[in-house]
Amino acid sequence: MRPGAAALQAVIIDLDGTMLDTVPDFEAALNGMRADLGLGPIDQATIKPLVGKGSEKLVRDALLLDWDAARVDAAYDDAMAGYQRHYLAINGQRSMLYDGVIEGLQAMRALSLRLACVTNKPVAFTLPLLEQKGLAPYFERVFGGDSFAKKKPDPMPMLGACAAFDLPPSRVVAIGDSSNDAESARAAGCFVLTVPYGYNHGRPVQEIKSDGIVGSLLEAARLIGAHNASAN
Repeated sequence: MRPGAAALQAVIIDLDGTMLDTVPDFEAALNGMRADLGLGPIDQATIKPLVGKGSEKLVRDALLLDWDAARVDAAYDDAMAGYQRHYLAINGQRSMLYDGVIEGLQAMRALSLRLACVTNKPVAFTLPLLEQKGLAPYFERVFGGDSFAKKKPDPMPMLGACAAFDLPPSRVVAIGDSSNDAESARAAGCFVLTVPYGYNHGRPVQEIKSDGIVGSLLEAARLIGAHNASAN
């Protein structure tokens, strides 16, 4: 946190790559879709850099590995329907919580911080996943990739979450694993912290312009607590 800044009142947290490792779920859903279309499976190492910009781009990118853009366009509607069917069937079954997530959320709530989850994952996938993993009770608001007209890295989702809290962005910090999260938060006027264990489109997290890299959500909570103590 920048010295002299006001105390923070809310935290916006990303989902995929920040709270949950969901690549195993993506692997199952994408390969189910690809099999329906007569394509062979792809592995997690191939999928991981594709994650983070919403389901539409993920599906397209997974098909562009084999087909040209015209063929992808022609098959897209069937591909998306298949992907959604396969994903809903396995949603959360293979994904895993990262270390420190529950402890970090508990610590943030103990600091009286308000919490929102803002993800590019569709709401229909996000809500049951948060419930299944025991994360839903911590969040006052949840916004998915279809909650606003634009997704991260556009600032609209961050601004929408701040508006839902009736807080200025200067009182809000966003936590994520990718440049999408950081660019969205910065453009909205929020602080931003990044975690080093996520996806970030295959790029090093050190390339992201943020207010700090934190090893876990628990470390983030401690940093926010220390900042607020010094700001009061």
